[in-house]
Amino acid sequence: FHQDGFLVLEHFFTPEECDSMREQIQGIIAEMEVPPHCRTEFSTKEGEQLQAQGSSDYFLTSGDKIRFFFEKGVLDERGNFLIPKERSVSKIGHALHAHDPVFKQITHSPKVQELGRKLGLERPVVVQSMYIFKQPGIGGEVTPHQDATFLHTEPLGRVMGFWIALEDATQENGCLWFIPGSHTNGITRRMVRAASGASTCVEFVGSEPTYDDSQFIPVPISKGGLILIHGEVVHKSELNSSEFSRHVFTFHIMEAKDTSWSKENW
Repeated sequence: FHQDGFLVLEHFFTPEECDSMREQIQGIIAEMEVPPHCRTEFSTKEGEQLQAQGSSDYFLTSGDKIRFFFEKGVLDERGNFLIPKERSVSKIGHALHAHDPVFKQITHSPKVQELGRKLGLERPVVVQSMYIFKQPGIGGEVTPHQDATFLHTEPLGRVMGFWIALEDATQENGCLWFIPGSHTNGITRRMVRAASGASTCVEFVGSEPTYDDSQFIPVPISKGGLILIHGEVVHKSELNSSEFSRHVFTFHIMEAKDTSWSKENW
């Protein structure tokens, strides 16, 4: 983890634990009522991010709620679903760990706490959680990024992601790719809250470097596996062009001891 910026732990969770999370999310989707003005498409391309998420309070105020974000092209101009709603969701965030009993139990499970202790965490706090679907055929790419761009702390190096594969993540259905060792170079870009009155709620400060595609290595993982992600390691995932989904539950933890959480974070 310290050398490469990520660590793969196969079979960290049982198949039963994975299935319980998938079943729980199906129930949440079944009850999903999304007002048309809140129908926000999720994107990680900077311009689209600012347009879709930045102009929307729905994203900005989702940190302590369970909210729904959709793939591109699944809604018509009136905000009605073009495909079944359970196939349209890109992710659900950002406080499943706080409000849902199944995801709360997983996030605070003894084995997660033990892993945190082995990593030397003293005052770990959960800052966000997401259920990511990577829908078959339409699950969008996630462009190269560092989590600390969106979850900034001083000093850096205090945030890590726990990424749980709820079904096999393969190169075909959009597994993660990493640049090993890229967590040692700091960050060059931040997403910050925009000044009040601005046309978007968030903006990017700094610029994203161009990454060399040949430096990325694919990191497939089987159902129940956990990938630990350093806050500054560069990673991405490709479009899911397969007929299989790639469900994931992920949450981010911050070491709160001697750390300040940026007031400019979304």
